[in-house]
Amino acid sequence: MNHSLRKQWIAGITASVAMSFSLMVAADTNRAFVPMGTADAVGVIDLENRKVTSSIGGTLNTHGSALTPDGRHLVVGSLSAHDRQEPVSRPEGVSEDEHAAHHGGGQSTELEAGSTGLLYLVNTATKTIDRKLEVPGPVHHVLVTSNGRYAVSTHPARGSISVVDLDSGQLVKTVATGPAPNYLVQTDDGQSLLVSNTGNGTVSEVDTEHWFVERNLRVGGNPEHMVLAPGNQRLYVNDAASGQVLVLELAKGAVANRYEVGEAPHGVGLSADGQTLYATSQGGNQVVRIELASGARHTRPLAPAPYHLAVSPYDGQLLVTSRAENKLWVLDPESLDVVDEIALSGIGHQISLEAH
Repeated sequence: MNHSLRKQWIAGITASVAMSFSLMVAADTNRAFVPMGTADAVGVIDLENRKVTSSIGGTLNTHGSALTPDGRHLVVGSLSAHDRQEPVSRPEGVSEDEHAAHHGGGQSTELEAGSTGLLYLVNTATKTIDRKLEVPGPVHHVLVTSNGRYAVSTHPARGSISVVDLDSGQLVKTVATGPAPNYLVQTDDGQSLLVSNTGNGTVSEVDTEHWFVERNLRVGGNPEHMVLAPGNQRLYVNDAASGQVLVLELAKGAVANRYEVGEAPHGVGLSADGQTLYATSQGGNQVVRIELASGARHTRPLAPAPYHLAVSPYDGQLLVTSRAENKLWVLDPESLDVVDEIALSGIGHQISLEAH
């Protein structure tokens, strides 16, 4: 083979490999990860073909989930407690007194038997568990900070959130926010977290540099799931007590509006442009779409018990799990018609979506 032909051949092979790799990446970046509770597994859904392609096992009663910004890992939280034998390691730079205070006071560096929870660090390429990280109590929902450094979990039974360094695996802080902390979101600049406290009708704003509560915002009722509007001016919070989504103006720290959803609201989400609000009503067996500019409200029956909700970055369709059956619906975002129905092996909880 002469030099010119050899260069063309190598160039062709390189292009072919690059194209194959590109296609593999493209095919692997439109997935939803769905913890399935007592099925002790996480379902992996191909959003383009709308089907479960694999199941990640080895987890216990997983409910909360969050992807790292690079998409390489999924952090999944267990809603069950487990016993531990080893003392909690004290992070570098934290005094013994500070460390003891973070774990409920006293001088002991051990967590109480049965009080420890687990985070699973799942490799999204191999779909295997890379590490198990201990946290102080069963985990409800999970968030990974925008810098990819920390996994933050809500612990309803302890009235606190925990912060774990994903590089070291160390528990670096616990922060008391209020009774029964439920859900959490992060501002675009990464400087604050907002945590809903179902037990006392507040939302806590937490500083992510020093990990302390900057302020508590009174919203009333039983705030649960939340979604933050682009620009971070408004926080939409579902209130399980009133059957409404509350609009919290963050600058004023006050509720500015309310939208009717129906009995036992749960999932809440926004369209990519932030102009359309979606919510589910478990008790009312319906999903609701609200045009925020006009306030126009459209409902669609969906049964049984529509539960967690996420808006797909792939095509804007809605992903909604059922609290009563092992399935996930795919809905058209305009008509709210059911486009597809995907069977799961358990009840689907906090849905994590890869960025498109």
